[in-house]
Amino acid sequence: MAKHKIVDKKYLLPFILVTSLFYLWAIPNNLNDILIPQFMKSFELNRLQAGLVQSAFYMGYFLLSLPAAYIMDRYNYKTGLLIGLVLYAMGAFLFYPAAIVGTYGLFLLALFVIASGLAFLETGSNSFIAVLGDPATSTQRLNFSQSFNPWGAMSGVLIGNIFIFSGVEHSEAQVEALKASGQYQSYLHSEILRVIPPYMVIGVIILVIAFVMWKVKFPAESETGTHKKMDTKKEGSHGHFSKLFQYPHFVKGVIAQFFYVGAQVGTWSFMISYVKDYLQRPEKEAGYFLFASLLAFGVGRFVSTALMRKINPHKLMGAYSLINVVLVAVSVLLPGQLGGYTLVASSFFMSLMFPTIFAFGVKGLGPNTKIGGSMIIMAIIGGAVWTPVMGLISDRTGSLALAMIIPLICYIYIFYYAIKGSVPSGPLYEHDEKVIVSH
Repeated sequence: MAKHKIVDKKYLLPFILVTSLFYLWAIPNNLNDILIPQFMKSFELNRLQAGLVQSAFYMGYFLLSLPAAYIMDRYNYKTGLLIGLVLYAMGAFLFYPAAIVGTYGLFLLALFVIASGLAFLETGSNSFIAVLGDPATSTQRLNFSQSFNPWGAMSGVLIGNIFIFSGVEHSEAQVEALKASGQYQSYLHSEILRVIPPYMVIGVIILVIAFVMWKVKFPAESETGTHKKMDTKKEGSHGHFSKLFQYPHFVKGVIAQFFYVGAQVGTWSFMISYVKDYLQRPEKEAGYFLFASLLAFGVGRFVSTALMRKINPHKLMGAYSLINVVLVAVSVLLPGQLGGYTLVASSFFMSLMFPTIFAFGVKGLGPNTKIGGSMIIMAIIGGAVWTPVMGLISDRTGSLALAMIIPLICYIYIFYYAIKGSVPSGPLYEHDEKVIVSH
């Protein structure tokens, strides 16, 4: 049997550069989970207001995913990726004036700009890695590149925990004393300024990566067999939005992704607050609970990939979502030590959901696959919607545990989608069984 190369030597440098992006875009995603409690302290926000961090961030994804796809279709992957890196760096540098002025709205703008850049990076990187070589090894390439994503997420939490959290948490009596002495606003501003160094370093690193990528020669889109297949202009096989609604499994997949990202982002966004509220741990120690969640997520991705070789992905995701219904129910009904640990454990079972929902949703879409994939990426707006809803529930009821009922509901829908809603249906799926969707 002929041995297939994962990546040809002549493509190795662009492969390494683009693979590094999987690590780099995870850092700001999970730094948001540090920023939420930091901004609650620095700007004296309630949880609904703090949840707007994720709203601003994921709105950037939602609004820029399709334009990113169109730009890369019109020009090339390298152009799109460079635009993404420049936007990413610009957003990071905007943290400096936002911190100096001390305005929450400027931070939200900076996060929106960062996410706009990440929309370009995520839209382009997966497809680029998939087509960069032998089609027989596209899944191996993607699995390798995506394996760096959880490590970027963990790095983001560690960076925030070490450099953004000061570890200084005043009691009510100390706060009143600071206010009486006129030093309280100075203390709050000093907490805001702590975000500057990490984001400035990140911005510089991203610009260096952009410069290197600009200098490196990328393969022309006609160089590999898979690129030739993607030449839809010659084959007259452009996708159409209207035709996507003929595929119920796709529509339900968009909804499932909307719920999944809401569950993931909502859980991680309020993990630190949950641990502080119910386990009475200081912010730095609570930050390590979030780190443990991301570690469980990373391990879960490897374990789930192995299990899928023997267990039907529909059944595996159904089992995972049902387990998470139970785990999150414990965190709602029994807040405290047990609830905190079950919330951490739920991250392990999240791990396969995003790529698996994506794969199920685009199955059998034929020429509509590319535009359908963009719409599923846009469904991550769920992170922008459900996080402030959870904050509102917590603010109104005084119970963050009760707010966790939102992820619980999300997993119930994902269970339905895994078992029944993801069954392919529509005019083309029967003829497209040979389509390979990489995730």
